[in-house]
Amino acid sequence: MERLTQSRKILNCTKNLKEAEALLDKIASRTSLDSQEQALAAVNKILEEVKELGDDALIRLTTKFDGFTPKQLEISPAEISQAWNETPKELQDSLFLAKNRIEEFHKNQFPKDFLTKGVHGEHLGRRWSPVSKAGIYIPGGRAAYPSTVLMNAIPALVAGVEEVIMMSPADQTGKLNKTVLAAAHVSGITKIFRIGGAQAIGALAYGTETIPRVDVISGPGNIYVTLAKKSVYGQVGIDSLAGPSEVLIIADNTAKVEQLAADLLAQAEHDPLAASILLTTDETLVEKVNFEIEKQLQNHPRAEICKQSIKDWGLIVICKNLETCAILSNRFAPEHLELLITNPSELASKIKNAGAIFLGHWSPEAAGDYLAGPNHTLPTSGTARFSSALGVETFMKSTSIINFTEEALIKTGSAIIQLANSEGLHSHANSIKLRIPRTSLND
Repeated sequence: MERLTQSRKILNCTKNLKEAEALLDKIASRTSLDSQEQALAAVNKILEEVKELGDDALIRLTTKFDGFTPKQLEISPAEISQAWNETPKELQDSLFLAKNRIEEFHKNQFPKDFLTKGVHGEHLGRRWSPVSKAGIYIPGGRAAYPSTVLMNAIPALVAGVEEVIMMSPADQTGKLNKTVLAAAHVSGITKIFRIGGAQAIGALAYGTETIPRVDVISGPGNIYVTLAKKSVYGQVGIDSLAGPSEVLIIADNTAKVEQLAADLLAQAEHDPLAASILLTTDETLVEKVNFEIEKQLQNHPRAEICKQSIKDWGLIVICKNLETCAILSNRFAPEHLELLITNPSELASKIKNAGAIFLGHWSPEAAGDYLAGPNHTLPTSGTARFSSALGVETFMKSTSIINFTEEALIKTGSAIIQLANSEGLHSHANSIKLRIPRTSLND
């Protein structure tokens, strides 16, 4: 059995946190978009081509990058129906269960309009409305992600988006994964295109002869997809700039080794850049967890991906106490945080930065990935310090409502004029003066 213990970095920080902090910072910044100059140049060239040539560019780029020439860019309703009909009943039921749970949770996120009355009779408020069109990107490559379809499509539809357009790369025969199409069917998505990569983002941002321009783009992808989203932001809204996935687990002596190893590997199997981190107060767990990981990797279908992830970005830190674990976790701001400890609710109250928190031994990350209800599209690479999970508001916008009365303008007019004059904006001040009797301004 190949030993991985020496590959997974192990630190004892019971006396000094600095080395652990440095390693966590390094893991959080393992992919920096700013350093991808060569990829960005290629992405911008693709985006410009799509903008200028539309469908012709999509066909050429799909042939070049995906290895087939699409006769039709759009997936036909018959293909979607066939994929659903060929889905086993047990999987159909699972998709329905996930859809219903995700939908019910996201209905609770719906933001509320409000209108308040001020002291001078003025009415001030905020009104929410959905965008008209949204595009969701569903990655292909190492694995198919029907769960990503559900997590992106359902919030958009709950928000009231009129048209949701799905883009996903096909295989070399031009086919999309059947379960991905089945998830689209369950979600209610009917407009699907067999296009991937930066060209798919360009099509959604600019529109082509076949594909309408959207208002918001959501969904994860590789570095080219992420850089494309970054480039088109401002012309279209985006959900986030997602990096590779990560989990941080805080465990005490009540954690079960088999579960710990499985949860760490559940992250590592995503991608060689995925990060699985364990912070523990129980030093005896370290060797046990490493041995159990090696055991579970025997005959693992994605063993090589797991091994590379663990070698490059795996980390175990032995901490003095749970408070120290919380300090390190808040610094790292993990996408997924599992609390496999005696009293997870107490420690959760000390967590300020995390995309999602999984409390206790019965809440593995996989439950959240598929059907718990909250969205699994979460901030990565430390961005949980300032951003949130994808949700209904991602596909909505708010409008401020200002309805002043004559009394309100008279009572506040002098202050508005003072502020406008302080900025040297004559006409701003004059627009108030022309509405208010001079005698009122002198009061």
